[in-house]
Amino acid sequence: MIMVNLKGFTIKKRKEIIRMEEEKQEKQVWTIDELVAMTETVQNAEIEYAGKVLPVQWCELTESEEPKMAVPDEDTPAEDVSEYYKALAQERVGKMLAKGNKLNPESITITEDSWVKLPTTIRWAISAKILSGDTAQDFITG
Repeated sequence: MIMVNLKGFTIKKRKEIIRMEEEKQEKQVWTIDELVAMTETVQNAEIEYAGKVLPVQWCELTESEEPKMAVPDEDTPAEDVSEYYKALAQERVGKMLAKGNKLNPESITITEDSWVKLPTTIRWAISAKILSGDTAQDFITG
């Protein structure tokens, strides 16, 4: 139940305040246990490509599992910095896929060897799905 004093507000403003309060109440809050479990649980998705789907599995990384790379110097050209971060993202996705495969070897679809041979378009689609974190809602709700 929403408990807000709406005296003195127009009907339009009251509706807006009620809507904002309802949105606040609908927010779900992560627990530490849920977040830790994400680093131990395989996540799955299907990537659409050229009229077919590719099932993909991965697992979130802990800090110690993240790729280790040096940060580019300030005077590094922007194009080189962009390439650096692109390579870092691809290495991170590769590690996430490998971790998912290690935890769930029965459902491997992409290996380290096949990852580098995939068409760039599907690699970027997979990377976008994994790095976007939009599967977290599915993780919470099952």
